[in-house]
Amino acid sequence: MSLNVDVLPTYGDVEAAAKRLDGVAVKTPLLRSDVLDQRLGARLFVKAECLQRTGSFKFRGAYNRLSQLSEEEKSRGVLAYSSGNHAQGIAAAAKLVGTSAKILMPKDAPAAKVDGVRFWGGEVIHFDRATEVREEIGQRIAREEGRVIVPPYDDPHIIAGQGTAGREAMLDFADMNVNPDIVVCCAGGGGLIAGVGLAAKTLSPATEIWAAEPAGFDDLKRTIETGKRIPNTRLTGSICDAIITPIHGEMTWALNRTQLSGGAAITDDEALDAMAQAWRHLKLVVEPGGAAALAAVLSGKIDIAGKTVCVLATGGNVDRAVFQKALEQTRS
Repeated sequence: MSLNVDVLPTYGDVEAAAKRLDGVAVKTPLLRSDVLDQRLGARLFVKAECLQRTGSFKFRGAYNRLSQLSEEEKSRGVLAYSSGNHAQGIAAAAKLVGTSAKILMPKDAPAAKVDGVRFWGGEVIHFDRATEVREEIGQRIAREEGRVIVPPYDDPHIIAGQGTAGREAMLDFADMNVNPDIVVCCAGGGGLIAGVGLAAKTLSPATEIWAAEPAGFDDLKRTIETGKRIPNTRLTGSICDAIITPIHGEMTWALNRTQLSGGAAITDDEALDAMAQAWRHLKLVVEPGGAAALAAVLSGKIDIAGKTVCVLATGGNVDRAVFQKALEQTRS
């Protein structure tokens, strides 16, 4: 890998992002359930980023990046590509800082996420994720219109912004005089888990960081196990739309390769079950990809017996039919 390490964010960048987000982003809670603790034989805390502005953690990185645009860049507008949560975060941040946003979204993106982008004034352009390359389309539009491309994960400001979720959780644990043994986070491009890992490892070096991904799209897990960046062979085919990417980022891997202890691959049914358990025991609405970390723990993919564990519930932007399927499929 030839990436210049000087461009990688540091914990100081996470702290700076926290200052920019203060009073703008929601300080999301750590939630727990006696029922789930007893079932798991562990002490489980859930960081409820599904309660974040725009319904996911993505607002953190989006606002941290766009709040640093120059006035000249704001006049040109921004362009992003996303299955939905980054898109909504960018659209909201663009409106708050006073610029325009054009968003490339796959045709199969959940309607709730498309509606969210339009609510914030973002312009949606659909593409076919199975046959078209979003980066190529985005670069063409950016050249033609002069827009600033804001990538979903391979950007130091995005990573630092997402890392504020980890910083927030670790500071809350410190206030409770609790030290988590394991932090579990979903992973697509790897920006969130890179930022969360950066914060968690700085504040608690002994804490393990684990990735949760959809089965068949577990490129980060396979890369951790082999030491070689291995792309996914498919681009569609999981209910966890929010965390499907061709391959995790080069910049995010530069951080994750030293911060992660391992990865877990979860099935669609396990994601649906985790959604139902989050609703029943934590009173949270979580989308499939946003429930991946909880699914990895509930399904026993990560050994947490007797440990204190933090999982991130990263998004709640789910279509009604999918959420209803989760509730009907899971009866206990």
